[in-house]
Amino acid sequence: MRVWIGWLWVMFASSHLAAQVTLPVHSDLALQTPRAVHSAPTPGRRTIVTPGEYAGTEVHHTLYLPSDWTADGTPIPIIFEYTGNRHPPSGSSGKVEDAGLGFGLSAGRFIWVVLPFISSDGRRNEDRWWGDLTATVQYAKTNVPRIIQRFSADPNAVFLCGFSRGAIAVNHIGLHDDEIGRLWTAFVTHDHFDGVREWKGTQWGSPLDQYREQAAIRLKRVAGRPYLVCQNGHYGTKSFVETVLPRSENFQFLSINTQAILGEFPNQFAKASHNDRWLSLPSADRTKAWQWINDVIRSSDR
Repeated sequence: MRVWIGWLWVMFASSHLAAQVTLPVHSDLALQTPRAVHSAPTPGRRTIVTPGEYAGTEVHHTLYLPSDWTADGTPIPIIFEYTGNRHPPSGSSGKVEDAGLGFGLSAGRFIWVVLPFISSDGRRNEDRWWGDLTATVQYAKTNVPRIIQRFSADPNAVFLCGFSRGAIAVNHIGLHDDEIGRLWTAFVTHDHFDGVREWKGTQWGSPLDQYREQAAIRLKRVAGRPYLVCQNGHYGTKSFVETVLPRSENFQFLSINTQAILGEFPNQFAKASHNDRWLSLPSADRTKAWQWINDVIRSSDR
């Protein structure tokens, strides 16, 4: 009886708060992505965290707690992120510290975690592609449930997002197998998508036919959950998704013109149009993305 009552209370608390923590879709708020620092997790601060199993290494993720977060508060939504490759022409460093998509998608109102890719030697974060794929997947399997429990996140409002390499990783890592695939409530990608184009010079992304066969298996693990695909330009993502999933009503597609939102590049927000900072300024696209997130939270509340 005690376990049952505890479960009922947690579900009610999560439901109650989910109806309150919504994003201000019509706000003219300009966002400033917080800098990551070495510190104990504190409300309103973004910190660098090395989990115990990687003590003595440089492997780490970043954790942001909203300014109104409290340890004994009711559960709030949480957004996990994978960031892009190191790519100097676009200004992407490949570092978890420099990611910003999840903060923009959540307006700084959710718990925000940027997960790492683990290097082949297990000693550092990988700034290009997956590093040790098995270790990268296991890091999420171990730390996502741990973070949700430790920081009282809402287990019914767990978003996974990614930019560029990270957009591919949403499926390639986040839907790698059934176990990790069960962790998420909803998905968001920006610029690129697992299985859409060939990645020459990699063993996993070439040849295209073989890559797409594997990507299709991962894509089917979405299993009807909400999915927002954002892209600056045309990648053929919609046609790929509809080929694999004839019933894809759970997908929404947004075409993002980052230059129209942020201005000529380079600017104070980004070096090039391929960037994860387009949610920093108000726009019709940000309104649509935030409304989609609000709808996901409300649907998980039912």
